[in-house]
Amino acid sequence: MKYKSTRDINVNVTAAGAISRGLSADGGLFVPDSIPQLSKDKLLSMCDMSYPERAYEVFRLFLDDFTDEEIRHCVNSAYSDKNFETENIAELSHLLTGTYMLELWHGPTCAFKDMALQILPFLLTCSAKKIIDGKKIMILVATSGDTGKAALEGFKDVDGTSIMVFYPEDGVSNMQKRQMTTQEGKNVNVCAIKGNFDDCQNGVKAIFTDDNILAELDKANTVFSSANSINWGRLAPQIVYYVSSYVQLVKDKEIEYGEKINVCVPTGNFGNILAAYYAKQMGVPIAKLICASNANNILTDFINTGIYDRNRPFYTTVSPSMDILISSNLERLLYHLTDENDALIREWFGALKADGRYEVNDTVKQRIKESFYAGCCNDEQTKAAIKKVFDEYGYLCDTHTAVAYKVYEDYKNATGDDTKTIVVSTANPYKFGYAVYDALGGKEVSADEFELISKLEKLTGTTCPAALANTKDKEVRFTGSVESEEMPAAVLDFLKK
Repeated sequence: MKYKSTRDINVNVTAAGAISRGLSADGGLFVPDSIPQLSKDKLLSMCDMSYPERAYEVFRLFLDDFTDEEIRHCVNSAYSDKNFETENIAELSHLLTGTYMLELWHGPTCAFKDMALQILPFLLTCSAKKIIDGKKIMILVATSGDTGKAALEGFKDVDGTSIMVFYPEDGVSNMQKRQMTTQEGKNVNVCAIKGNFDDCQNGVKAIFTDDNILAELDKANTVFSSANSINWGRLAPQIVYYVSSYVQLVKDKEIEYGEKINVCVPTGNFGNILAAYYAKQMGVPIAKLICASNANNILTDFINTGIYDRNRPFYTTVSPSMDILISSNLERLLYHLTDENDALIREWFGALKADGRYEVNDTVKQRIKESFYAGCCNDEQTKAAIKKVFDEYGYLCDTHTAVAYKVYEDYKNATGDDTKTIVVSTANPYKFGYAVYDALGGKEVSADEFELISKLEKLTGTTCPAALANTKDKEVRFTGSVESEEMPAAVLDFLKK
């Protein structure tokens, strides 16, 4: 299988090439030249497999320049009880009849990004040996909160790599910030940006194609790569948990094989829901993909109108990992929906860069509506959803999962669709303790994060994961903050260390 650029179909690289580079030189994203299929027999055979075994079956379809032994090494190294606290890795919690919470936060940083970022270092180092053997790799990451910590944890002290993470100074939760700034490892660096996530993301993308920086990188025998979901090695692992969840429901006799399910995903950068779209295209019986947004509802508006317009207010919300106005992975979806029309992609994303706006054609609008539904909610509705789910089901969810639950309720009320549905739960609630505690009516909110954790534990009868609680005694290592235009200089400084 080869990988093309969304902005130039003449680009033709292997999976290892796509993973090691992260982003195409033309600014496009790498996409597979065809979507492999999972037959009924294959899916049924996966019912009795472990999560690593299911991952192996999916990866070998996309990574055919990897040997079977290499793929097995990657999946077995990443998806072990050393890294994840549950045997199934991706747990399905039964909220009520026909509604399931897909818990993707049982990894070392308590967020869904662990599902991909525990395996990406293995995929990347294996790819590098095939493509750029002998060179070092510098990973650049823009994060709205969870990717940064998960990437830092995955790449810390990995030979031949270094990693630098940029996050919006006032755009992450206190716990997310503490997780990143206390990160251990000799090859890591963390820097706050005086701006929002889009400033971080735009800055990283610009650095990837900056000739002056690339020249300095070459002198240091180093190449850039990415741990954001613009990297195919980040996105492919996310497909696995949708495939795995479906066959697990079949195994558990919650559904019959062939019965379609809906999937509701809280998303800002569109990668998580795009992975579900790929699973659907591969043959997993998925009916509707429900895209849930917070007050930064640019994806809701786009799916409903076909107009993408980032010329709007930016809101800092209680679900900060979704505080995004430029959804990078949407480019991949549009590439597929235009039948690989790279000229249209260049036109639309050129307009987005120049004018902050584009409108897709009627054919694409119709194709979007066939697969997707979109909704959004504000902070008050998010907190109300947290309280409702806890009061009715005794289930404590975080602010992003609550957005998905609220939008799913709205979808059911609007459509009457009672198809069994997976609601994707993307983070442990203790990562957003202040908002969750407030949502449940907690009083006397302490300024101290760990006093608040104690109060939330007592209020709910739940326990904060050790991975979060243990940050209390860790030294804060990174306190730097720069303007977005200073990001290139910060990268060069880190390169010289």
